[in-house]
Amino acid sequence: MSKAERDVTEITAKHTYGTWRFQRGWKPLHVTKAEGCYFWDKAGKRYLDLSAQLMCSNLGHQNPAVVEAICKQARDLAFISPGFACDVRADLALELLTVMPKGLDKFFFTTSGTEANECAIKMARAFTGKHKIIARYAAYHGSTAGSIALTGDYRRWFAEPAGAVEGVIRAPDMHCYRCPLKLEYPACDVACADYMSYMLENEANVAAVIVEPVVGTNGVLVPPKEYLPRIAKIAKDRGILLIADEVMSGWGRTGQWFAVDNWGVIPDILCTAKGVTSAMAPLGVVATSRAISDYFDDHMFAHGHTYEAHPLTLAPALAAIAEYRRLGLIERARTQGDKLGARLRELATRHPSIGEVRGIGLFWALDLVKSHKTREPFNTPFDKVSKKPMVIDAVTAELMKLGVFCVGWMSHLVLAPPLIIDDAGLDEAIAALDKALAIADAQVVG
Repeated sequence: MSKAERDVTEITAKHTYGTWRFQRGWKPLHVTKAEGCYFWDKAGKRYLDLSAQLMCSNLGHQNPAVVEAICKQARDLAFISPGFACDVRADLALELLTVMPKGLDKFFFTTSGTEANECAIKMARAFTGKHKIIARYAAYHGSTAGSIALTGDYRRWFAEPAGAVEGVIRAPDMHCYRCPLKLEYPACDVACADYMSYMLENEANVAAVIVEPVVGTNGVLVPPKEYLPRIAKIAKDRGILLIADEVMSGWGRTGQWFAVDNWGVIPDILCTAKGVTSAMAPLGVVATSRAISDYFDDHMFAHGHTYEAHPLTLAPALAAIAEYRRLGLIERARTQGDKLGARLRELATRHPSIGEVRGIGLFWALDLVKSHKTREPFNTPFDKVSKKPMVIDAVTAELMKLGVFCVGWMSHLVLAPPLIIDDAGLDEAIAALDKALAIADAQVVG
């Protein structure tokens, strides 16, 4: 069979697995090209990438400087095992010191955000000599045994009990639109943070608290200004580590290098991935305080893998950081994000299905509801795992027909375009959303 004759979609579905989905009926789009804020299918149709794929292609597709860095590194030193030093490893470590929150100055390199969070768990437990981790329900931290145990959403269900790691305790979510404590901000005085203090007074052997500073796929939940500083103080006062999962929220996505920078919080451990290479190579980073790194001077650091600090993943990170600076993308995320937020709020005035618009930088969500009064979402995780039709899937399918790709999750859209998106791209996105949301509007009940 020649390349011209083969059906790439059919081969992919028949012989490879699609993640987090039922396999029957999967027909992945055959993509042949991507550039900037767009990608193209086999038929030549162009799509605006309104979610930067999985909220990771922050520089846009095929950034030339990152492509060249990968090619050059392949020619210079394609691989050397992590027991050796090499130029690119030292260069990236020094460059990370210029963008990471001050005080995080030693790094472990992985090949994904999942692996970064897995490493952070081990570090926290070894350093503190304790084993419990406080996490939240509206959280995704990865798919390996430890990281999926930390995950609060439905993806954790399928790993239990065999794949779950003991010692994870759930704290209330910071979700002002659907407060788990049935309170309203600011009158609540951020009770969800104080509840964590209550938990820690009644739990022994807690090693760490892990949070996404801005929750990602589970709703783009932006905390009130008091929340993260209070969580950090609650943990520090009790000798408990704070782990910031910045896999999605890092690298300019929120208008700062890292989301914690918006609130002046310095975690003990920061995990990141995705935008570090604009997803053009698989790299994760675990950044730790000097206190943690000093501990492992005389205690075994019992972790590692073959592809740790792989040169082909490190070189594009160096190039990506330079591109964020050259293109002024940290500031651009703020200015373009302000424009996007204003356009989305205006859109909400015309669409009764939009319950809330929330976001920061170029990281936004449209929360779709059956009713503004009850704030009830159209679908739940139980609907998804039961294979019930999802309104959000119908909306995103219509967006694809209109030439816009956007991640839909349960009952909200995640809008996180490449940071290079221009005004014309925003116009295109809003026009498509304006049409596609009619599908959800038709199912609003009050």
